[in-house]
Amino acid sequence: MKINLAVLFGGRSVEHEVSVISACQAMASMNTEKYNIVPVYMTKKSEFYTGEKLMDINNYKDIPTLLKECTECVFVRSEGKVQLIRQKMKKFGSNLISDIDIAFPIVHGTNVEDGALQGYLQTLDLPYVGCDVLASAVGMDKYVMKILLKEAGFPVLDCCRFSSFDLDRIDECADEVEKKFGYPVIVKPINLGSSVGISKASDRDGLMKSIESAFEFSDRILVEPAVVKLKEINCSVVGDSESAEASVCEEPVQASDEDILSFEQKYVGGSKGMASLKRKIPAEISKEQENTIRTLAVDAFRYLGCNGVTRIDFMIDMATDKIYINEINTIPGSLAFYLWEAKGVKYPALLEKMIQLALKRHRQGQKINYTFDNNILSMGGSFGAKGSKGSKF
Repeated sequence: MKINLAVLFGGRSVEHEVSVISACQAMASMNTEKYNIVPVYMTKKSEFYTGEKLMDINNYKDIPTLLKECTECVFVRSEGKVQLIRQKMKKFGSNLISDIDIAFPIVHGTNVEDGALQGYLQTLDLPYVGCDVLASAVGMDKYVMKILLKEAGFPVLDCCRFSSFDLDRIDECADEVEKKFGYPVIVKPINLGSSVGISKASDRDGLMKSIESAFEFSDRILVEPAVVKLKEINCSVVGDSESAEASVCEEPVQASDEDILSFEQKYVGGSKGMASLKRKIPAEISKEQENTIRTLAVDAFRYLGCNGVTRIDFMIDMATDKIYINEINTIPGSLAFYLWEAKGVKYPALLEKMIQLALKRHRQGQKINYTFDNNILSMGGSFGAKGSKGSKF
C-alpha cells in the first residue's frame, strides 16, 4: 500500500516562486511506486489547493487559471489520522480528498520556513520532513542564529541589530555602525533569504539607503562588516542531531562584478532554481579549508538541532584566511540536491533519506509523555473565571 505524502509549497513569502520551482523539482524525482504524491499549493493569501496539475512547473505561467482546475482544501485531524478534505464541501458525496501519512514542506522564507508551518503540522501530529519548530525559527532569524553559534564558539561575524522603530533615530544607528565597524558594511533583513533586501554600503549615504531598503522586507535588520576579499563557500548537511554528514563544497560564481549574488543571478533564467546558478564543484579551496568547513557545517547542524537537509553558507576572508559561518538555510533552494549528486547521491535517494529521518523523529516523539493524569476537572465545584485562587484575572 502506498504512503500518502503531501508536498506543501508556495505560501505568503517573498520567496514564493522559488518554493514552487524547488517543489516541482522534488516531486518529479520522488518514488511514485512507494508514495502517492499529493501536491498542496499555498497561495500568497495562505489558501490551500490540491490537484495533479500543480506538479507541472509549466502550469504556473497562469496561476488563476491553474487554480480553477484545482480543489481548495484544508487539513483536519479526525479519528486518529490526518485527512485532506475539500474547503468548500459538497452536499452529497464524500469530501475526503486523501488521507495524509506524512508532509514534506518545500518552502522558503517567512511564514513558512520559519517554524510557522512546522508548528501547524506538529499540532496536527503529522510527521513532517525537515527541521522542527525551534530549529526552523533559529535558522530563519540570522541574529538569533549568530548569538547561539557565537556562544558555542563557532566563528561568526559581529553585527548590529535594529528594529523598525529605530528608523526614528536612524542617524544614531548610522553612528553606531560607523563607530563599531566603519565601512564597507552589509545590510540585510534578519529573516529573509535568496538575497532579498540585502545590499552593501560604502559610505553614510549608502548606509541610510540600505537600511531603509532592508526595512521594506522585514521589521528587523542587521548590519555586519563586509569581508572585502571574500570567497563564498556553501556546504550541505543531511541527517539529524544524532548523526549527520556533509556534502562536497561549492563556490558560487558571480555573473558580474557585483559584491552580492542577487536574486536574479540565483533564480532568473530558467526553471531549475538554485541548481541553475553558476558554481564550482568542488570549490577551489585547500584540503584543510574544505575539512574545516565540512566539520563546522556538521557541528553547527547538530548543535542547532537540525533535521533533513540544510545548506550552510560560509565566508572565507582571503586577506586573513579566516572562515566564518554566514547563515544556515533549513530548507535550501532545490534542496541542495546538486551538492549531493556531486558526491554520488542521486536526488531520489536524498529525498528518501529525508523522509525516513522525519519518520524516525516522529517515532521517537511518540515515546514522550505529553499528558499528565489528574482529577482537577472531576473534583466538582465551580472554577469560573476566578481561577484556582478565587481572584479575578
